Amino acid sequence: MKIFTLSAALGLALATSAQAETVSYQDQEKLHDIAAAVSADRIEHDITKLVSFGTRHTLSETESDTRGIGAARRWIKAEFDKISAACGGCLEVYFQSRVISGESRIPNPTEVVSVIAVQRGSVDPDRYVIMSGDIDSRVSDVMDATSDAPGANDNASGVAGTLEAARVLSQYEFAGSIVYAALAGEEQGLFGGKIMAEQAQADGWRIKAVLNNDMIGNIEGVNGVINNSTARIFAEGTRMDETEADARRRRFTGGEVDSPSRNVARYIDWMADRYIPNLDTMVIYRLDRFGRGGHHRPFNDLGYPGVRIMETNENYNRQHQDLRVEDGIAYGDTLDGVDFDYAAKLTALNAVSLASMAWAPSPPAGVSIAGAVQPSTTLSWEPAEAEEQELIGGYRIYWRHTDAPNWEFSRDVGLVNSYTLENIVIDNYFFGVASVSKDGFESPVVYPGPAGAFGE
Repeated sequence: MKIFTLSAALGLALATSAQAETVSYQDQEKLHDIAAAVSADRIEHDITKLVSFGTRHTLSETESDTRGIGAARRWIKAEFDKISAACGGCLEVYFQSRVISGESRIPNPTEVVSVIAVQRGSVDPDRYVIMSGDIDSRVSDVMDATSDAPGANDNASGVAGTLEAARVLSQYEFAGSIVYAALAGEEQGLFGGKIMAEQAQADGWRIKAVLNNDMIGNIEGVNGVINNSTARIFAEGTRMDETEADARRRRFTGGEVDSPSRNVARYIDWMADRYIPNLDTMVIYRLDRFGRGGHHRPFNDLGYPGVRIMETNENYNRQHQDLRVEDGIAYGDTLDGVDFDYAAKLTALNAVSLASMAWAPSPPAGVSIAGAVQPSTTLSWEPAEAEEQELIGGYRIYWRHTDAPNWEFSRDVGLVNSYTLENIVIDNYFFGVASVSKDGFESPVVYPGPAGAFGE
């Protein structure tokens, strides 16, 4: 027979009380409106137009108005310009380019040109969240710049989603800035992302999230599985810019599964649960698909939080293939392989995630934690920047069991910069802090220390 002492019973009661504080959240009607405003018809129109350029290979034709990468990027810029005109000039639209040469997939001097559209925030315009898709396409031979390469799903779908998100979100004003990027040179070596990330670093952009959309329109896997109700979010663990000192600290304090990229992924997963009907997202604890890469990686390389959003079931007969039929199997990335309603669903997920982060305050900076050999845990963080003081309504502390994938418990702690969770032992949980606006929009959760920091 087990005998419980008074102290043991009290400890059990305290533990039960601590765990009863399940995650709280304020529903936002505006995010439901944004999700509903995304149009599958407009996405279909844009994917069809991008496919009509024949090929969008990085080394393809640039002078024609109807074929090649040059015509495609000029059309994309014109679309962003139209969106800006419709919102009274709310977007700053420009080409971003650099000449690349001497690379295995770009041996001769080639201008790699991306299209960028920036929607400036009204409170903290130097804080950015970014949505991107890739302009370029390819066939079986990565150096074949002349054959037809429709690239309907890979990655006209991501570019069309980015354009549609801009159409919807440009009707609103946000505290932070949102960037819509159509990046070039992905198939030749992630060059558009590298150029943008390096320029952002040089310009001092405070990037809080990069949502890279690469293939968001296919629902039929090469194995025959058809699924339009799930999507994947890839997010790296240990941050690429971690120092040796940070790694030593992480060994003793944790953070391997709480990089800012991982907490952005958890944030997007929550958005799917709350605002996108019939969509369940899988957070994949990996930079990208096994041994492969995407345009979020150059941002991760410089320490920025970034994830890849994409379909769950890939069809390899439609990726990087010459247009042909062999043994009754049609190969090639054509329009009939895209489900436009599904692409709209993933676009809506991007739109509500961007909007929520841009309406929310910046993630807390300087988050630290204390509580070793104590019965309680104390979290501290820096006050918000001066421009955001009027935006901040308070802070929310999160915690979860160390083997739990998502945050399980939360507590609103008010407009303070330090708070002690009594009788919640630091050794038994992972912890984090989010900023919350006066109208209830919250930032991604920040894990304490360098492993989880979102930058300045």
